[in-house]
Amino acid sequence: MAVAVETIAVQPDPVGTEMARWTPANGLDIARVRTPIGVLAVIYESRPNVTADAAALCIRSGNAAILRCGSDCLDSSRAIAAVVARAVAEAGLPVDTIQLVPVPDREAVGAILSGLNGAVDLIIPRGGKSLVARIQAEAKAPVLGHLEGLCHTYLDAAADLDVARRVTLNAKMRRVSVCGATETLLVDRAAAGRLLPAVAADLTAAGCELRGDAEARALVPNMVEAVETDWTTEYLAPILSVRVVDGVDGAIAHIRAYGSGHTEAIVTTDEKAAERFAEGVDSAIVLINASTQFADGGEFGFGGEIGISTSKLHARGPVGAEQLTTYKYVVRGEGQTRP
Repeated sequence: MAVAVETIAVQPDPVGTEMARWTPANGLDIARVRTPIGVLAVIYESRPNVTADAAALCIRSGNAAILRCGSDCLDSSRAIAAVVARAVAEAGLPVDTIQLVPVPDREAVGAILSGLNGAVDLIIPRGGKSLVARIQAEAKAPVLGHLEGLCHTYLDAAADLDVARRVTLNAKMRRVSVCGATETLLVDRAAAGRLLPAVAADLTAAGCELRGDAEARALVPNMVEAVETDWTTEYLAPILSVRVVDGVDGAIAHIRAYGSGHTEAIVTTDEKAAERFAEGVDSAIVLINASTQFADGGEFGFGGEIGISTSKLHARGPVGAEQLTTYKYVVRGEGQTRP
């Protein structure tokens, strides 16, 4: 947690930076400038590191924050918030810049979701599907977050076998409970016989249950038969659904039909196939020859993240300090009037 805070601290201050500047025919000097969003309410469950990450990211981006954690990490979060409060005071910032709801009462969540009479500018949920669904359904203020991380790894016909084995095993089994874990493996029909048996053997040896379609099970008979709901399930467990598809276009079609817009990966040595996949997949993060478990703000060099957004508006992907800003236009003139 300390390293994450230090990484955030040395990042450039996004507030006040010019995103663009130009002069149209009317002679006005127009600049698009980053500004804080305002008051952010971050609602999370059982990870106390979120307290430190959220506090640091909100301070770095010039926002105030109301943090509400679950009862599992309340004592740890109180201790972390006390350190933050001392640091805020020593830095000469307003003492209430970062506030932690000090009680586990569920009524506190309801109060935050009401928007606190317009005081809350943005609500950011970080937790399980039920928490996020409730917040998205009940919030009276804008919400930034994702409901599911239904991530895919696609093994192309031109995939290197060793890379395919290494990337797939890590993408699924490094940590099965994170939103960047691969939940469905797609394999090009043209190379399924070369790739799938070895990849499946690695996963099985690591304790992963495989659920495959008919073509996958023909190559790896010990797979469980996949049913329709497997393609839409975020397991967050050592379970992986497997489907054989017709090339890059087949993989893209499957992801469009079943994906959640979070993170997808392709393994291939064919640059054209990689570019086709990157262009055709409309998800927040697309990786080429790398594990989906890199879907993380820390791995992106943000120091930490306040969450991963699958929204297409405002921020998308890992949300760091820069993504916690909005912008305004500063227009400088020399007495111009509009005809």
